[in-house]
Amino acid sequence: MVLGETERFLSQVLGRVQQLLPAGQLQIRKMKAVYLALNQCSVSSTHKCLIAEVWCAVRDLPTLQQVLQASSSEVGVSAVAHRIPCQDMPPTLIRTNRFTASFQGIVDAYGVGRYQEVNPAPYTIITFPFLFAVMFGDVGHGLLMFLFALAMVLAENQPAMKAMQNEIWQTFFGGRYLLLLMGLFSVYTGFIYNECFSRATTIFPSGWSVAAMANQSGWSDAYLAQHPVLDLDPNVSGVFLGPYPFGIDPVWSLATNHLRFLNSFKMKMSVILGVVHMAFGVVLGVFNHMHFGQSHRLLLETLPELVFLLGLFGYLVFLVVYKWLCFTAVDSATAPSILIHFINMFLFSRSPTNRPLYSGQEVVQYVLVVLALATVPVLLLGTPLYLLRQQRRRQRRPAGGQNEDKAKLIDSPDASESDWGPDEEKAGCSEDDKDAELVPSEIFMHQAIHTIEFCLGCISNTASYLRLWALSLAHAQLSEVLWAMVMRVALNSDLAVGVQAVLLVPIFAAFAVMTVAILLVMEGLSAFLHALRLHWVEFQNKFYSGNGYKLSPFTFAVEDE
Repeated sequence: MVLGETERFLSQVLGRVQQLLPAGQLQIRKMKAVYLALNQCSVSSTHKCLIAEVWCAVRDLPTLQQVLQASSSEVGVSAVAHRIPCQDMPPTLIRTNRFTASFQGIVDAYGVGRYQEVNPAPYTIITFPFLFAVMFGDVGHGLLMFLFALAMVLAENQPAMKAMQNEIWQTFFGGRYLLLLMGLFSVYTGFIYNECFSRATTIFPSGWSVAAMANQSGWSDAYLAQHPVLDLDPNVSGVFLGPYPFGIDPVWSLATNHLRFLNSFKMKMSVILGVVHMAFGVVLGVFNHMHFGQSHRLLLETLPELVFLLGLFGYLVFLVVYKWLCFTAVDSATAPSILIHFINMFLFSRSPTNRPLYSGQEVVQYVLVVLALATVPVLLLGTPLYLLRQQRRRQRRPAGGQNEDKAKLIDSPDASESDWGPDEEKAGCSEDDKDAELVPSEIFMHQAIHTIEFCLGCISNTASYLRLWALSLAHAQLSEVLWAMVMRVALNSDLAVGVQAVLLVPIFAAFAVMTVAILLVMEGLSAFLHALRLHWVEFQNKFYSGNGYKLSPFTFAVEDE
C-alpha cells in the first residue's frame, strides 16, 4: 500500500512538472537570448549603465523611445536613445506581408539590396507571373494551378496547414500567392493562345472561310472528308474575312501551317517583351543614380545604354510592329523579311530582292548603327575620366578644410540628437568616393567589364528571351501529343458505346495523372526556372547590385518555436 501511494504521488508530481516544463523551458530560452544581447553591450566608464549601438528603422524610433521611457520609469533608471552619425552602410529592412513575402524571397535569393536601393520586388509581382504565363499559357492548366493555390490561400489560417513538416508542401505553401498569380496569368495567356488542354475554343466567329478555298479550288466533299486540315491561303479571295477579335483564331488549329504561323508570332512577341523588359530595367537605374547623388552616370552610362539598346533592338521592335500594321494577310507573301533588313543594317548593305519597308529606311538604319557604335566609347571612357578628374580635385583640395568639417561634425552638440533626416542614415561614403579611392587601372578595368557585359549582354539577353517562344511551343506541343496519344485514341475507337464508356474511366484517369505530373509539375517547374533566370540575369543586372545585408532585429520568434 505504501509503495502504491508513493508511485501515485510520484506520477502526480511528474504530471505537474510535465505541464510546467514547456513554459519554463521557453522562459529560460528567452532569458538566455536577453542576456546574450546584453553581453554585446559596452559598459560605461562609470560602470553604472550599458551602451548599445544598434540599427533601428526611422519609422520605429518613436516606438523605441516610448518603450525605453516606459520600462526605465518603473525601476527609476533613465534610458535614452540618441541618433549618431555613422560611416557604415546600414542594413536593409523591407517590410513584407503574406502576399509580398514570396516575391521578395525571389529577389533576396539573387542578393539583398543595398540600403535605399531600388527594390525589384514590386515590379516582380507583375512581370514574374506574366513571363511564366507566356511560357505556360493554357486555360485548363492555368485554372488547375489557380484552384490549387486558391485552396491553400483559403485554408492558410488553419493550424493543420502550417503544422505539416513535408518540405515540398512547405515550399508550395510558402509560395501560394505566387502560384495564385501564375495560374491566373496563365489563364489569360491561354485565352490569347486559344488553348485549353491543347484544344482550341470558338468564342467568336472565325475570320477565315475554308469554304471559299474549297469552291475556288474545286475540292469535293470526299476530298474535304479525307483532308480536314488545310493550308490557309490568304491570297484566295474571300478566305480571310478579318482579324479574330481576341487571341488566336481557332481555325489555325486545323491548318497544316499553324506551327509556322505560331512560330513567327511567338518569336516576334518574345523579342518585343524582352526589349521592353530590359529597357525598363535600365530606366530603373536612373532612380538609383539620382538617389545616391551620381548624376554624372545619367549622361555617361544610362543615356548611352538606352541609345545602344533602343537604337538597335528597339528599332527591331519598331520594324515588327510596323510590318504588322502596314501589311495585311493578303500581302504576307510579298512582305519584306525583317531579319534580312536587320542583318543588312549591321553590314551597311542592301539586298536587291528584299524591298524596304518604308522610304528612307537605309538612312535611318545607318544613323542608328553609327549612334549605337558612338555610345560605346562614351560608355567605356566617360565614367573613368570623370572619376579621375574628381580624384584630382580632391587631391588639390587642402587637407585642413576636411579636418575642420569633421571636427565641426563631431563637436556639434546636436550631432547625436533626433534631428537627423532619413538621408543621413545612408552609407557614409558614396559610390563616387569608393570609386575615387581606386587606382586608375582598376577604374578603367571595372568600366571596361561593365561596357563589355552590357553591349554583349544586349545581344545575348535579347536572344535569351526567345526561351519564351521555345517553351511556349514546347508546352503546347507536349499537351497536343498527350491528348493525341491518350484521349483521342479512346474517343475515336470503334467499340460499342457501353464498352467505350467503361474504357474512358481508366484512360481519363491516366490522362489526368500525366497532365498533373508532366504538364503541371514538370513543365511548370521548367517555366518557373526560366522566368527566374530572365529576372535575375536579363532584368535585375541592369540596375540592381544586391550587395547589401538584411537587418536582423532581436526577436523571440525563434525562442517561441
